Formats: sequence, C-alpha cells, structure tokens
Amino acid sequence: MLSTRFTETFGVEHPIVQGGMQWVGRAELAAAVSNAGGLGIITALTQPTPEDLATEIRRARDMTDKPLGVNLTILPSINPPPYDEYRRVIAEAGITIVETAGQNPEPHMAFFHDHGIKVLHKCTSVRHAVKAEAVGVDGVSIDGFECAGHPGEDDTPGLILIPAATSRITIPVIASGGIADERGLVAALALGADGVNMGTRFMSTQESFIHDRVKNRIVDATEHDTELIFRPLRNTARVARNEISTKVVEMLDAGAVFADVRDLVAGVRGREVYETGDLDAGIWSVGMVQGLIEDVPTVQELVERMVAGAERIISERLGGLITAG
Repeated sequence: MLSTRFTETFGVEHPIVQGGMQWVGRAELAAAVSNAGGLGIITALTQPTPEDLATEIRRARDMTDKPLGVNLTILPSINPPPYDEYRRVIAEAGITIVETAGQNPEPHMAFFHDHGIKVLHKCTSVRHAVKAEAVGVDGVSIDGFECAGHPGEDDTPGLILIPAATSRITIPVIASGGIADERGLVAALALGADGVNMGTRFMSTQESFIHDRVKNRIVDATEHDTELIFRPLRNTARVARNEISTKVVEMLDAGAVFADVRDLVAGVRGREVYETGDLDAGIWSVGMVQGLIEDVPTVQELVERMVAGAERIISERLGGLITAG
C-alpha cells in the first residue's frame, strides 16, 4: 500500500487520479477508477446542462460507492456557463472532491469549503500553485510541458516543475503529464509529489467510452506524434498530430488569427473523433506519454499493476542500490 499526504487528505486508497477530460470524463470511466482505488473524476462541462451533470453523477453513483470527484474548468467567456448551478448540483449530489482548472478558483472556494468539498486545483506553473495554496485549495495538480491539453507557456517539463513546486508549497501535490505506469508513479514520488494524475493513459482503457480506433491510435503512436497548436496566440495546446492540427499550425505560423481556424478547432469536431473514430475529424487532446502506452487494459488491471509495480521498484530495485560502507 502506498500511503501519501494525498491519500490521507482526500480519502483515496491509491495515489492515482484520473483527471477531468472534456468529452472523456464520464460516469463509466470515473466509476471504474474509483472502484480500482484511485480518484475518478467526471468532467462537469462535458454535460450540456447542470441537470445533465446531476444525471451523470447519479449514473456513476450506481456504479461505485468510493470517493468520486467532479472537474469544473473555469474558462474566460463572453457567455460563461452557469457555474453557480453546476456548483449547486455538485454539492447536492454529495460530491466531496472537486478538481478545478483554468482560471483562479478563488471565487468558488467559499462555496466548496462551506459544503465540505475539498478542492484540487490544476496548475501549469509554480507561481500558479503558490497562488492556489494562498487562496485555500486543499491540493494542486501540477502539469508538466509533456501533458495533453494546455501546458501553459513556460515549457517547463515535469522533471523540473514537480520538485520546483513541491519545494515551495506545503499542501499535497499531484504530478501530471508524461505518466503512464509504475515508473512514472515512483519518479513522481521521488520528486516530492504525493501522487499522479493521468489522462491519456486512462483514455486507453476498456472503460473509456472513446472509439477503439482512437485507443489503438494512442497505442500505435510515438512520443513525437503530437502538435502544439495556438502557440502564436499564447494559448498553447498539445493535441494529436493529424490533418487538422497540422493545418492549424501551418495557418497560424503563416499569420492567421483565431477566427481563421475557429471552425477547424471547434469542440464538436473533437467529440466526433472520440465518438466515430474518424481520427482526422477534428482536434483531440493527447499527451507525449502515448509513446509509453502499449495496451488497452481494464482500469482495474492498470491500477493494480501500477501500484504493485511501484512497490516492487521501491522495495527491490531502489532498495537494492543501497550498499553498506
């Protein structure tokens, strides 16, 4: 058993988190991760309305009685989602853990803590982690440059970012980006983290709803098969390399603005990839860690072999490197 500040603070058996993923963080996957002893997370804004989120949480609760989280991504928008209604649904459903991401979670903190909800905030830099601790979050998930989705603009890989963060803050830290197996888990613990967050790895499991062609593409891909889009716009995102992402990079490098690529990067097109398996239908997030993924196991198999493998590395391989004298 691997016991860390994260498992103790958040009441989870294993220090493994399935982070919120747009279109992917649904009841079946979240429940499977929680049943395996990790922290499964439903993505709130994947659900079109707060009422749909309530239904999704009920579906997950029919499948697990273990700790379960909800991701609430806070995005700048002219017409923002009804965050207050999503928060209310989360509290009324008895959810005790929320993963926040995007903008500063401070406006949401009082509500969550008043309802006994612990907050794990996703960051891409040490300065954001320090700020998150200052506003009262209970833990941070720190994303290295390797991660899928938005890695920030500092381009700092996890090997540097994780110890830089853990040396500055006192609350539990979850390492995210580039982790797929027991080796990544042990490395994160050695760097001072209290657990790991995995997105791409959990996408490639039996319980992930996405099309098998997408899962198989992740298995077949290498660490080189991603693109960094929106770099000229200072809103970098790491996505799968395909016809659309390559075209977006070329257009923006040639001076295009967001309006020129808006239709190409529409979220509904990314959802179509996951649902139909058409790998070139749109933009879809995936991390460099796909180069380490070689199979599509059940969530239970994945978590069990990660924990057992980590314990074996710590007790046998690393322990065996220490000699007397």
